[in-house]
Amino acid sequence: MSDTSQPAPARRRAAFGFIFFTIMLDVLAMGIIIPVMPKLIESFLHGQQAYAVRIGSLLTLVWAVMQFICAPIQGALSDRFGRRPVLLLSMSGLGLDYVLMALAPNLAWLFIGRALSGMTAASFSTANAYIADITPPDRRAAAYGMMGAAFGIGFVMGPLLGGFTGSIDPRLPFWIAAGLCLVNALYGFFVLPESLPPEKRAGKFSLQRANPVASLSFLAATPQLVGLAGAQFLYGLSHHVYPTVFNWFVTYRYGWNEMMISYALAAVGIANIIVQGGLTGRVVKRIGERKSIILGLSCGFTGFLIYALAPTGNWIWFAVPVAALWGFYAPAAQSLMSQRVDPSEQGRLQGALGSMNGIAFIIAPLLYPQVFAAALDARHVLGDWPVLGAPFFLAAFLLAIALVLAIRATRPGVTR
Repeated sequence: MSDTSQPAPARRRAAFGFIFFTIMLDVLAMGIIIPVMPKLIESFLHGQQAYAVRIGSLLTLVWAVMQFICAPIQGALSDRFGRRPVLLLSMSGLGLDYVLMALAPNLAWLFIGRALSGMTAASFSTANAYIADITPPDRRAAAYGMMGAAFGIGFVMGPLLGGFTGSIDPRLPFWIAAGLCLVNALYGFFVLPESLPPEKRAGKFSLQRANPVASLSFLAATPQLVGLAGAQFLYGLSHHVYPTVFNWFVTYRYGWNEMMISYALAAVGIANIIVQGGLTGRVVKRIGERKSIILGLSCGFTGFLIYALAPTGNWIWFAVPVAALWGFYAPAAQSLMSQRVDPSEQGRLQGALGSMNGIAFIIAPLLYPQVFAAALDARHVLGDWPVLGAPFFLAAFLLAIALVLAIRATRPGVTR
């Protein structure tokens, strides 16, 4: 496809639709294997459950480390060679990775597969850079909100589809995930235009500039960028309280079973879809990026406090929509940060943000379960309430710091 400096509206809409579909499929493909991974791991360990849990945590760690390393590399590659080839190669690689895991004869293959998955899933950074290329600055918050909605759709649909197909065969979800990724890559080969014309690309690619440490130092380019990047990291770290301890928290605090947990997580996903896909664009247009950032982080802080202090399980259903309003934050922050760098550095920016998310993904499984375990020990002395809410108190505290950073970074007069 030929390069264009400003895609026509029809082509831009088609490209946006493809990126939306790509994000949704990538998340769906990752979510579809969640319900069957424990059973697959156990099949190689002959039912050693405790050992299987440790192996599962190591597989998650491998994925996060590769995400940390590869996100800035993919972003820098897309700045130099264009978004299209990086996206297509990443989607194809992710599909082939799921084929590898579907055929895995032992744990070593699973570790290789999770490493490859972490490398190729870094395409989220390139997808976000693509959105910055094709979307005017005043519409970027709404566009990033739609990307958040795509993520939410995949988050809701993936585990449900994985649970259903995994009951037939634990390897079937891997084949479905592979097929979705490869078909999408083939479709993109024929319909996806390049968003970054040659004259706007980076002059050269350098591993020295694309390594994770250099990518993080890039975020210190301006006071506003470094402040928002710090808030983004804390936002991501607090968000990981959901996948790391939510199920344990509601099980031990309220006695919920698997069905109630699945309903609650589905509610979290649906609420995020509504906020980011239906409300964010309108809210940002009405009150602006700065107020949307402050409103989003304030709602997230309040929602996590409700989780932490909830005396009964019924309060969870009130906390979910309140906490979901923090979805105003990320699209508005992404929009502001994308306006602070040149077109030739959008990939580098998104890669650095992806690398920070990888760090958060590494820290969270080590942090929140330990805090909750300590709370379980302390409840024998202090009681269940509000001690067992400790992980959510911590997440709220992190969001409070993020709020302070964001307010300072976006106040009038701060150098861009």
